[in-house]
Amino acid sequence: MIYSIIGTGGIGGYYGGRLAQAGHNVHFLLHSDYEHVKQHGLRVDSVNGDFHLANPNIYNDAKKMPVSDVVVVCLKTTNNHLLPELLQTVADEHTIVILIQNGIGVEEDAQNMLPELQLVAGLAFICTAKVAPGHINHQCYGQINLGNYSCNNETLLQQIAEDFTQAGIPAAIVDYKEARWKKAVWNMPFNGMTVALNTQTDILLKNPATRQLIREQMMEIVNAAKHQGINGVDEAFVDKMISMTDEMTPYSPSMKLDYDFHRPMEINYIYSRPLKIARSAGMPMPKLEMLEAELRFLEDNHY
Repeated sequence: MIYSIIGTGGIGGYYGGRLAQAGHNVHFLLHSDYEHVKQHGLRVDSVNGDFHLANPNIYNDAKKMPVSDVVVVCLKTTNNHLLPELLQTVADEHTIVILIQNGIGVEEDAQNMLPELQLVAGLAFICTAKVAPGHINHQCYGQINLGNYSCNNETLLQQIAEDFTQAGIPAAIVDYKEARWKKAVWNMPFNGMTVALNTQTDILLKNPATRQLIREQMMEIVNAAKHQGINGVDEAFVDKMISMTDEMTPYSPSMKLDYDFHRPMEINYIYSRPLKIARSAGMPMPKLEMLEAELRFLEDNHY
């Protein structure tokens, strides 16, 4: 199968790099890193073993990429207005497009823009970042869940999961809505709290006051999911996420990095959309609504 990676940052560089290292036919879209990777290749430092792709298939124009069986989109959602142009030639009605993006409502809006596409949510549980041009640092975890939104080719989707797993990326096919809200249980508290308090995940959990607040925020998400009839998002999962983060390498989530580097934060899909859905379901999330307001203030006044 032909894989194309749209957005070769920490996520796309790691997952695409692992697939290419395992022998799959992978094509990478790059922007600012193109000349560097053309000369020096793609370097991945990983807890699961470092590797270097000397001559990866790279492009600085999506229109030059081949029509692909699978397109893995790893852009920030703040750039999703570019999807119609970026996917114009690399994807057709047979292509499965995996959106490895944060938040809730991503697939719905992408489908409205591109009705013919077969969409799958990619829920990545991973600590990874691009630390220099063409240089990815993978710190811990790495598994991915695939939630089917509008894919009609279950056989191909299963093959994708097997390809990822064979490449050293544990992958599972899961219920779409449950997976998106499970990811929100981690994303909504930790992304915003690290920005609002200018800190990292480990420090939030070491302090009793913020540890309790994180848990209360997570339980707001659990209750909102339950009121929509979504199963599997429960208190036991909250315990699992907190325990997993306790064991995690001290980490700055993507929103903290975006804020620090003066990039737009993904407030819409990580906060505004799920908060609106929760209110409509009769289960508002007041602590997370306050966090959203703080993030809006910080973004509007961040110079």
